[in-house]
Amino acid sequence: MAITTAIFLTFIASLTTTFTLTHAATPQNNTTTHSEIQALITFKLNLLDPLNSLASWDPSTPSAPCDWHGILCYNNNNRVHTIRLPRLQLTGSLTSSLSNLSQLRKLSLHSNNLNSSIPSSLSHCLFLRAIYLHNNSLSGNLPSSLLNLTNLQILNLARNFLSGTIPNHLSNSLRFLDLSSNSFSGDIPGNFSSKSQLQLINLSHNSFTGGIPVTVGALQHLEYLWLDNNHLHGTLPSAVANCSSMVHLSAEDNFIGGLIPSTVGTMPKLQVLSLSMNQLSGFVPTSLFCNEDNNRKNNNTNLRNVQLAFNRITGISNPQNGKCVNDFLEFLDLKENHIIHTLFPSWLTNVKSLRTLDLSGNSFSGSLPQDIGNLFLLEELKLSDNLLSGVVPSSIVKCRLLKVLDLQRNRFSGLIPYFLGELINLKELSLGGNFFTGSIPKSYGTLHELENLDLSNNKLNGILPFEIMQLGNMSVLNLSNNRFSGQVSSRIGDLMALQVLNLSQCGFSGSVPATLGNLMKLRVLDLSKQNLSGELPVEVFGLPSLEVVALDENHLSGSVPEGFSSIVSLSASASINHLVGNIVPSVISQLSRLKELNLGQNGLKGDIPDEISNCSSLNLLYLDGEIPVDLSRISGLKYLNVSNNNLEGEIPEMLSSKFNDPSVYAMNKKLCGKPLHKECGKSKRRKRKKLIIIIGVAAAGLCLLALCCCGYVYSLLRWRKKLREGVTGEKKRSPTSAGSNGERNSRGSESAASSSSLTTAPVGSLGYVAPEAVLTGQVTKEGDIYSFGIVLLEILTGRKAVMFTQDEDIVKWVKKQLQKGLISELLEPGLLEIDQESSEWEEFLLGVKVALLCTAHDPLDRPSINDIVFMLEGCRVGPDIPSSADPTTLPSPVS
Repeated sequence: MAITTAIFLTFIASLTTTFTLTHAATPQNNTTTHSEIQALITFKLNLLDPLNSLASWDPSTPSAPCDWHGILCYNNNNRVHTIRLPRLQLTGSLTSSLSNLSQLRKLSLHSNNLNSSIPSSLSHCLFLRAIYLHNNSLSGNLPSSLLNLTNLQILNLARNFLSGTIPNHLSNSLRFLDLSSNSFSGDIPGNFSSKSQLQLINLSHNSFTGGIPVTVGALQHLEYLWLDNNHLHGTLPSAVANCSSMVHLSAEDNFIGGLIPSTVGTMPKLQVLSLSMNQLSGFVPTSLFCNEDNNRKNNNTNLRNVQLAFNRITGISNPQNGKCVNDFLEFLDLKENHIIHTLFPSWLTNVKSLRTLDLSGNSFSGSLPQDIGNLFLLEELKLSDNLLSGVVPSSIVKCRLLKVLDLQRNRFSGLIPYFLGELINLKELSLGGNFFTGSIPKSYGTLHELENLDLSNNKLNGILPFEIMQLGNMSVLNLSNNRFSGQVSSRIGDLMALQVLNLSQCGFSGSVPATLGNLMKLRVLDLSKQNLSGELPVEVFGLPSLEVVALDENHLSGSVPEGFSSIVSLSASASINHLVGNIVPSVISQLSRLKELNLGQNGLKGDIPDEISNCSSLNLLYLDGEIPVDLSRISGLKYLNVSNNNLEGEIPEMLSSKFNDPSVYAMNKKLCGKPLHKECGKSKRRKRKKLIIIIGVAAAGLCLLALCCCGYVYSLLRWRKKLREGVTGEKKRSPTSAGSNGERNSRGSESAASSSSLTTAPVGSLGYVAPEAVLTGQVTKEGDIYSFGIVLLEILTGRKAVMFTQDEDIVKWVKKQLQKGLISELLEPGLLEIDQESSEWEEFLLGVKVALLCTAHDPLDRPSINDIVFMLEGCRVGPDIPSSADPTTLPSPVS
């Protein structure tokens, strides 16, 4: 929603020419009053001036105050008309003495550190035309008297700490009003009249409530209306179409609902319509895109940018007779709506002016139209997370300007399109999560501008072509979950710009190439689940930017290299399995920023090194062998995974003392712990840190872990028996429990997801499978999280996922009850006695929220299992569902 610099500067210039006056330093005459000098000196005394910018403010100078820095006077009488002191690091307050400058026209103090309130006495300067106080630390309310100044044209108070409500009456003289990035609340002023001269209103990034006033339609001169990131409700009033001068209308990130008025498409000058992240519903009117009857008097001929992402839009109206005439629309963003069971709108290929088309995150079906190449100006085509199928039309090569092509997570099939190598301007090519076959085309080696190549989760085979290793701009290469063969080429070290390399579960064999040590910008290295063998090259551990290392589930040998500790940036996770050695290597004690460490399945045992206390950030640790006594030295540890091992004995006494009796969730009878229900009863009462130990985890077991952390004693006791029956085989296994043979249906644990059986496990049972797994048939950790969320909803509600249909699954049912406010309808029968004022009630709602986060449509929006444990444990509040759109920072005028 950014406005072009040229348009913006032209707009501001038109506002400022009427009051920009000249400065002349003439000798002081009798018309210069002592009161103006005194007013400025008083103002100076209330400021800190670290740059000594006001050193010239001396009352004894020949032309004081007109020869002072930042002070401009009239030529004929030496009266002050302008104070211009921006960007001088001034700190202090605005004083009421400024009101003595009776001829003041312009006050420009923006981009300083002023930290007072705005004095209401400033309204005594009746001739004020422009006030620039943006980019300061001003607080308090906005004096209503300022908005009544009959000569005021520009008021810019953006990016301060102002609060309170805005007076309903605004002076008709105002042309520019910018109050963005403050803490204003209440209703938007609504007493607008046709006499108003307002051309720009920027109220974005505040806390305004209520609706967009209907009277905004009276503002015939209004060109820019920015209301983003507030708490606005109601609908977009159709009266806004009466704003015949409107160029840019933006109200992103609010709660605006209802339909988009079709009249918006008739606004003659509208260029940008940005309503993303709201609750708009229904169909998008065709009038936004098409001039159906070729009568340009009845349709907008200037609309260039339409952003309607993250709403509840269910479809796009088809133009009459399938015709669409539009020579102007450049940007169309409809991602993450609820457009379902709809064929790809082929008529869009007639909007030949399109430069960006984003329809990702919907349920468009069918194939791409053969004439997609008509969009020859297209620079970005994003269609990920839909149900599109068939082959990619070869006509797409006519889109020679294409920089981003994202077709991820659809149902495209056939040979991977070799002709995409002709799109030489591509910077991002994402074809992952489809059913493409064949080998990677050598023609892709001609994409020298390519920065991101994602071919993951397909059925590709063959070897990595040499030509790919020549793409010097490549920063992300993801080829995971395919069927390649051969070795990882040593030429991969030629990709010097690489930051993310994911070759997980690709079938590569041989050794880890030492040339990986050339990738000095590499942050993520994932070579897990391969057939790699041999010792780890020392060169890999000299990379200065590495944050994530995953080498587990290979056939590596040797010990953990001493150079492991040299990865000073390692902060996210490290996974290395199947190495030899009988002690935990001392090198790990130097990884002070590491959060997750997996050294399981290595035969390591014995004491943790004393220096392990340096790993203050470590909160998740995978080990095998005996649980070391000295584990208690890791100050931040909260989650210990020793599953998939043959443990004996009891929990060490020192460990129990340190963590005030750790919670033990055992499905291995060889390890003794306190009774499960007793631990759960204590978990929510303890204030001391607790360690969670997982031994042999399955889906339902992980749910029990989550419930223990959250304190759901009622549900836990009910499901203990089901867990026991599932593990020991005493009764028929339920769909949400795991059998002793290791088969999994709902796959709820990350440790299970990382086991070697992952590649052969079934995708899952109906009702528990993530949407993307249905499309791709691929098993992923994110899919496991989705299944876990389903099981958690089952436990909390007492309803089975298989009770629902595809049109209304358990997730949709829960959301519907929440929207209706029928929270008690969600309660599992064993929880009906919970008092709604109790902490248990809050815990129940938290559990529901976590389950909904786990079942987010986009796999990237789902939390990790570590995050889930922390959220349910009460260590921190779970994050809101993220969005790919950041808050928009809007430009403001400067003097």
